[in-house]
Amino acid sequence: MPDFPEGVALVVGGSGGIGSAIARGFGAAGVTLAITYRHNKEVADEVAGEIRGGGGACSVHQVALGDLDSVKACLDQLVEEHGKIHTIAHAAGTHIDQPYVSQVTPEQWRNTMDWDVNGFFHVAHAALPHLRKSQGSIVFVSSSGLKRFPPGDVLSVAPKGAIEALMRGIAREEGRYGIRANNVAVGVVDAGMFPKLIERGELSQEWIDAATRNTPLRRFGTPEEIADAAVFLASSRARYITGQTLFVDGGYTL
Repeated sequence: MPDFPEGVALVVGGSGGIGSAIARGFGAAGVTLAITYRHNKEVADEVAGEIRGGGGACSVHQVALGDLDSVKACLDQLVEEHGKIHTIAHAAGTHIDQPYVSQVTPEQWRNTMDWDVNGFFHVAHAALPHLRKSQGSIVFVSSSGLKRFPPGDVLSVAPKGAIEALMRGIAREEGRYGIRANNVAVGVVDAGMFPKLIERGELSQEWIDAATRNTPLRRFGTPEEIADAAVFLASSRARYITGQTLFVDGGYTL
């Protein structure tokens, strides 16, 4: 049995640090894929170029996750071009401030929940009819903070809690159609938002040292390690796994 069927995999947020690694992972597995971006067209094109340079097939699409019609148009185009969508890997992210709960403004809360939760819902809502036809899979990149909460990370963790609840609902309700839904919960990953927070001075060396000590493996994760888990969960090797969260965090949540 091949790891992936015919059709296309969609990596939502394929221009990000983790999303681009997931895209490369699918490409290395011989999967035809498409990646979306919000603003980083140059990075998305670069990722797609790397995959094509390795003999793979990858298309690039600008999608506004807050606009359901934009999401639907992308998925409809992919079905028209490839016949079916067998995988959705959702790794979209945006800059998240690091306030404590008491410091979060109502505007920050609404904007973050709208971008993260409603954006994911739009993808799932548009994708489920297609995934029913392909008996496909959804993989969501979540946070280990749902099990061990890091102070100051509420705007990142809280939306992912809502999305994990949606994923459990999808796994429970859509399993009869052959759809699987799983999460990869990550700890500190040396990519994406993490280096930017350091550059802006939002994470001190003291914080970095403490986070390293609190991780049994005494190091932070790499995007490729997250990608390996995501590609596995999407593949036929995980065909009897659904509704689960795989913690890829170096033991941070122990």
